[in-house]
Amino acid sequence: MLDVLVTGFGGRMGQTVASSVSADPDTRVAAGIDLGDSLTEALERADIVIDFTLPTFTDELIEGCLRKGTPIVMGTTGHSDDQLQLIQEASKTIPIVHAPNYSVGVNTLFWLTRRATEILGEDYDLEVIEMHHRHKKDSPSGTARRLAEILADVRDLSYDDDCKHGRFGDVGARTKTEIGVHALRGGDVVGDHTVVYANDGERVELTHKASSRETFSKGAVRAAKWVQSEGLKSGLFDMQDVLGLK
Repeated sequence: MLDVLVTGFGGRMGQTVASSVSADPDTRVAAGIDLGDSLTEALERADIVIDFTLPTFTDELIEGCLRKGTPIVMGTTGHSDDQLQLIQEASKTIPIVHAPNYSVGVNTLFWLTRRATEILGEDYDLEVIEMHHRHKKDSPSGTARRLAEILADVRDLSYDDDCKHGRFGDVGARTKTEIGVHALRGGDVVGDHTVVYANDGERVELTHKASSRETFSKGAVRAAKWVQSEGLKSGLFDMQDVLGLK
């Protein structure tokens, strides 16, 4: 039995994760914490942490897990470059699965995006569109960023230099190296992502729409079980590793 610590336990995602952990016969909720609770005490009861919270908690979480040697399955997005470096360094000591999206469908979208970009070539204009609920704080979503990073990697472009986050005013004609990234917010949308390939005379669109947070929480439980089954001692992984798509 795998004992799981669920962070952000009282939130919507925390409750969804806890439900998925409890529903799986091989895992159980050993502890759940929210702001103000003792991370140190909770880690004493856990074999692994599933974290869908905020970047403001990441430093404390990593510090605690390094002390205890506890693996992390992290779905938190919106990290700074320094925090991403911190996660990279921590993975040299403990196993960390860090993915912007734990949905099996979305990770299939990642794979399809890479293949489609390779097949279609450089004649197609690239755009990424995402929509989430009104409460989401970071933009673009981690999933949209990963999609744009895949596009940039295949086209030998730079995410930082070639992505255009929305357009306003007289920005001029679209360039061949431009990757448009657009974030929509409203209602209770769990997560919609579309990659658009536009050329003269035709357009290809790859779309994934999530209607329940369970698609993410079940994937995170799958990742936690994968860490245990593989007997991992350290390393930085993502859901593509868990699903064997690399």
